[in-house]
Amino acid sequence: MIYLCMAAIIFIGDLWVKNHMEQSLADGEEKKRLKGLILLRLHHNKGAVLNAGQKNRLAVAVLSVFLMVGVTAAFILSLGQGNRMLKTGLSMLLGGGFSNTYDRLRRKYVVDYFSFGFGGKRFSRIVFNLSDFGIIIGALMAALAGTSS
Repeated sequence: MIYLCMAAIIFIGDLWVKNHMEQSLADGEEKKRLKGLILLRLHHNKGAVLNAGQKNRLAVAVLSVFLMVGVTAAFILSLGQGNRMLKTGLSMLLGGGFSNTYDRLRRKYVVDYFSFGFGGKRFSRIVFNLSDFGIIIGALMAALAGTSS
């Protein structure tokens, strides 16, 4: 039950932040936070990672759905195991993946809203959302859990 709650918190929390950012930031507007370490900016990502596939949004959405079906199946299968790291990672992947997939299906783009103001110009141009971190951290945890068993 705790794992489903974790996925739901990531999904609902990110959805709330996405809606808030769309209401409070204009396209191209940037607000600096934490002395410029965090940059709030609204970006409508019409593709996958780093806008890949933006010219074929339907294919990106279909791929996203298929990936989420696979992650959901892996999550269900993991529930019978004692590997908490795997279940936590898959929960984070579910929450983040479903949030971005929901955006792709409902809005036809994923709402990204913050960047880091450090690490060079190329890195600071990348715009993230909270779900992206759920996906990244969850995938790393699931992979590490799979190699440690």
